[in-house]
Amino acid sequence: MLSYILTDRTFLILLFVINLLGTVYGYYWYGYQLSQTDPVFLAFVPDSPTASLFFTIFLGFFLFKKHVPYIEALAVMSLFKYGVWAVVMNGLTLVELGSIPWTGYMLVVSHGAMAVQGLLYAPFYRFNWRHLMVAAIIILHNDIIDYVFDQMPVYPALSDHMKEIGYFTFWLSILSIWISYLAMKAKAEETV
Repeated sequence: MLSYILTDRTFLILLFVINLLGTVYGYYWYGYQLSQTDPVFLAFVPDSPTASLFFTIFLGFFLFKKHVPYIEALAVMSLFKYGVWAVVMNGLTLVELGSIPWTGYMLVVSHGAMAVQGLLYAPFYRFNWRHLMVAAIIILHNDIIDYVFDQMPVYPALSDHMKEIGYFTFWLSILSIWISYLAMKAKAEETV
């Protein structure tokens, strides 16, 4: 039943449109930070919308029964990582401040959905070791850009905890790589 829903053309088109609009809004959301970012770092700042963009590209190709393995590896890895990351950061902001605005709750729901949809489509991804390794390097490189060059998304209430957040983010990246590996392995065993 779930597989039927996830592969239904109408559902896929709806999911594509939702992710496309979310991606555009995500880049808009980062507008202020991007306007103050050194151009060499521009590609590394909007983490969540870029993850959503990878998934949107995957959906576009998937609608036509095509595969883009590098994008698929990046989609599952980055959707899980940045989906979970944003939920945790907004949760920590709530703990730190005692409240968050409605947009914080919207971010929790939308980013939680990012992580879930990336995992739900895992049975449909087609990538191998080469694609997994390239995606892993990109994900870990982004952590270095974020926490060594201070390009991480801005959460003012959490600014005193950047070292701990950087440490958490590194291990979240490792978990995301591991989950992507498990998805790849499960697909390989299915085709044997």
